[in-house]
Parts: sequence; structure tokens; C-alpha cells
Amino acid sequence: MRGSMLAPGIRRIACAALVALLAACGSAPVGPGFYRVERGDTVYKIARSNRQSVQNIVRWNNLSNPDAIEVGQVLRVEPPAGTASARTGGAPRSAATTPRESADTTDAASAPSSSPSTAAAPSISLVWPTSGQVIRNFDGRNSKGIDIANAAGTPVVAAAPGTVVYAGNGLRGYGNLLIIKHSGDYLTAYAHNQALFVKEGQSVAQGQKIAEMGSSDNDRVMLHFELRYQGRSIDPTRELPAR
Repeated sequence: MRGSMLAPGIRRIACAALVALLAACGSAPVGPGFYRVERGDTVYKIARSNRQSVQNIVRWNNLSNPDAIEVGQVLRVEPPAGTASARTGGAPRSAATTPRESADTTDAASAPSSSPSTAAAPSISLVWPTSGQVIRNFDGRNSKGIDIANAAGTPVVAAAPGTVVYAGNGLRGYGNLLIIKHSGDYLTAYAHNQALFVKEGQSVAQGQKIAEMGSSDNDRVMLHFELRYQGRSIDPTRELPAR
């Protein structure tokens, strides 16, 4: 019963903070005609609130998949200068172009060309966060990181030096989670651990043991590992050494 009166509020605060950390692109104001995606947004909802069609939002932002937008992503919601497009009302013309209503705050997609998050990510030197077999690769849509399977208790290490900005289990689907902030607007996330050995605010060295592999909030033992640049999910194997 200890802390039961505070637990729900603490959990909500932790979840909100985690979403912001995963977005990792700050809350700087956007210019006129643009909108920064917030938790629970869909293209349909954004189009309707800005009195535009889904087709316009998709076209202006070069969205290959309107179902996949990311918290913190900047979208154009008014016609680019010099175009004849006008506000056309919110609803799409057919159900086939209506994105699903989803509150998944970790959905990822390539940001539009007008978004700061499309800037080329500088190189970051990573080490493998654990040993084991990669059982799922990054695809940027259904898998926003890689999954590495091994035995429970296998050491998990920091892939790069940085500062722990989250340590807890406040985000459903991630279990016992660590997020480390690195230089150059990078974040790494380590999910489903059975034990955490570092705390928020703690500095860690590359290769330092930070957790042990587990199956928290998952149906098998594995590490789910994500790499994000300015809130945008990128394939961590591009920055990991060959093995």
C-alpha cells in the first residue's frame, strides 16, 4: 500500500516525460502554416483541425504512409507559397485514405522535407548493447529498433557514453526501460530488462553495464534496442560495428 496514493500520478508524469524524451526534438515553436505532432494525433485529426484534406497534408509533406507519423514531427498544414491549393475541409473523400486512429506515441515515419528532423544524422560510434542473436531487424514502421535474444541475466551495456534520462517501467510495452541521452541529439533506449543498475541523472561510460536482459512486459527474453536522432527512429545497425 505504500505510495499507493501517488502511484497513478507518478505513472502519468513518467509516461508524459518518456514520450517527450523519445520524441527528443524539443518544443521549439514552429512557423506559421506548420504544426508539431503531439501525442494521440493522426493525419486525419490534424487535417480536420486545420480544415484541410488528408490528401493535402500527405502531398505537402511527402508522407509515404499517412498512418505513421511521429510525436514531435513538424508537418505543413497550409499550402506552400505559390501554390493554388486552398482549404478543402477536413474529411477525406474515401475510407481508403483515412489513417487509422492510433494513440501509439512511438509510431515512426520519415519526416517531411521542411522538418528540422530530416537533417542528416551525424555519425555516432556505438558498441553492441548486448550479446545474442538479432531476431528482429529495424524497418522504421512496425519495428523501430532491433531485438536481440539471449538468456535472462545477460549483461546489457551502454552503447555510447551519455546521461541516463529515464529509468523505469512507465511506458506500456517497454517493460523495465532505460533511455540514455548522448551528444548530438541522439538517444538510445533499452527495453524489457529484468534489472536496472543505473539511475536517472547518472553519467555512464560506453560499455558500462547498465542492466540485465529480461522479459518484462514481453513474452520472451530479449533486449529491444532503439536509436533515435532528434526524435526520429533510425536503424541502429548502421552505427553498430560488424560482427
